[in-house]
Amino acid sequence: MAAKLDAVRAVTIGGISVNPGERRTIDLPIAHLYTHDKIALPVQVINSKRPGPTLFVTAAIHGDELNGVSIIRRLIQLPELRSMRGCLIAVPIVNVFGFIHRTRYLPDRRDLNRSFPGRELGSIAARLANLITTEIVAKAQYGIDLHTAAVDRDNLPQIRANLSDPDVLEMAKIFGTPVILDSQIRDGSLREYAAEQGIPMLLYEAGEALRFDEISIRAGVRGVRRVMRFLGMLPMRPQRQQRMEPVVSRSSTWVRAPCSGIIDTKSALGMRVKADQELATVVDPFGATQTGVLASSAGIVIGRSTLPLAYEGDALFHIARFDDPKMAEATVEEFHQSHAPETVRKDE
Repeated sequence: MAAKLDAVRAVTIGGISVNPGERRTIDLPIAHLYTHDKIALPVQVINSKRPGPTLFVTAAIHGDELNGVSIIRRLIQLPELRSMRGCLIAVPIVNVFGFIHRTRYLPDRRDLNRSFPGRELGSIAARLANLITTEIVAKAQYGIDLHTAAVDRDNLPQIRANLSDPDVLEMAKIFGTPVILDSQIRDGSLREYAAEQGIPMLLYEAGEALRFDEISIRAGVRGVRRVMRFLGMLPMRPQRQQRMEPVVSRSSTWVRAPCSGIIDTKSALGMRVKADQELATVVDPFGATQTGVLASSAGIVIGRSTLPLAYEGDALFHIARFDDPKMAEATVEEFHQSHAPETVRKDE
């Protein structure tokens, strides 16, 4: 894939121009609180003196998903950005309202990631979505959106993307998660809007809401750096060791609770499972009844509920299907070893 290059130019966001060679933080006005205090969308623009692509990186579209905030914080502090080409637009907290209140949603209970492209005079969700599309996405050729699982769920680090787009597939493989999930684009999502504009975009899912996970954060920083090198934004480095080849899943399924009760989990993220294997048991408070939760297919556990209580029908385990689940499990194990906090290794 040949990266799309911008000429050296000023980048204007919210009426503020960031000239070549400048780094600037811009606060885009969103709305007023009840108190009349202003609330704004924080954006940092790093614009190089040398031509290259423009990449946006966003996090906390769901306000309780925190790993991406730390990923962007570490990313924009990297010394190697001094030799960057092109422009990086970093938005660490998109859903400022949700972030303040530690919730997924906006005050009107709308999901921002179902509200794109939004409207200038619509609801708060519509207005914020419109601000992102007109001031951020419209200025870029590529995008990466950072997420975690929802409350009381945990996700194995994974890339979700439309793999029918060859440019997106190439970027997904470069990012370096153990699993790439061919994920259907949801209506009203930022990913749908980017695809409609011809902007290749990845969605990184890792960890759980309201928690920082070091492995997920380190993998996210490395993944964004790899994509930036691939796009020619950062200098390439000699590859000291063979990079892990991610495995691609074309389908996945959720295993649901067969009855209500207390969950005794027997399966961890990244674990290889066989069809009909018992993943957990559901018991009543007296231990009088015990019902197995069985895998509906062979694959790898890429997501799971962390809540030990469930009603009948609740989603408990997300299983990705692979042609070779054993190889997928080995890839996950290698990923965890290379990104563990105690691993002493210079970042790629």
